[in-house]
Amino acid sequence: MAGAGAKRYARAIFELGTEQDQLEEWGRRLHAVREVLTHPDARQVLANPSISVQRRQEAATALLERSGDPAALNLAKLVVGASRIDDLDGIIEEYQLLVDEHAGRVRAIATTAVPLDREDADKLEASLSRRLDRQVRLDTRVEPAIIGGLVLRIGDQVIDASVATRLQQLRRRLAGV
Repeated sequence: MAGAGAKRYARAIFELGTEQDQLEEWGRRLHAVREVLTHPDARQVLANPSISVQRRQEAATALLERSGDPAALNLAKLVVGASRIDDLDGIIEEYQLLVDEHAGRVRAIATTAVPLDREDADKLEASLSRRLDRQVRLDTRVEPAIIGGLVLRIGDQVIDASVATRLQQLRRRLAGV
């Protein structure tokens, strides 16, 4: 889950992307900046507080100047200057949520005990899209502790049809008898 700082950055980038009609471009910039800034070798310098902010920003500029994208350079310098490298995943996650909401898409997360194959994930995504009458973007996660079944999160709503939850409910009923 994105922190408050990541949400503020994502919102600002989203608003800029909306004003410029460049939402996809800003999404690509975010991913490119994350890829460069979080590389282990670069990270040792860019996240080192004993190096001046100016020197770290110069290093980020040197790493990204081949991209030829002044906006990506500015974004990288901002992130490095504000010591937000660790927030990049949260910024990207929140940015994508804002873009999906803007486009009328719904994000869903399906958690299963074993990985869903692509065909099953596509079928679930299509089924959810039909039921919700909106395009659904499905992310899948694996959590062996649920034993079997599925836990589906759509926005703030959670549908828990996992075996672990059913067993827990059964234990409670038996203990109450």
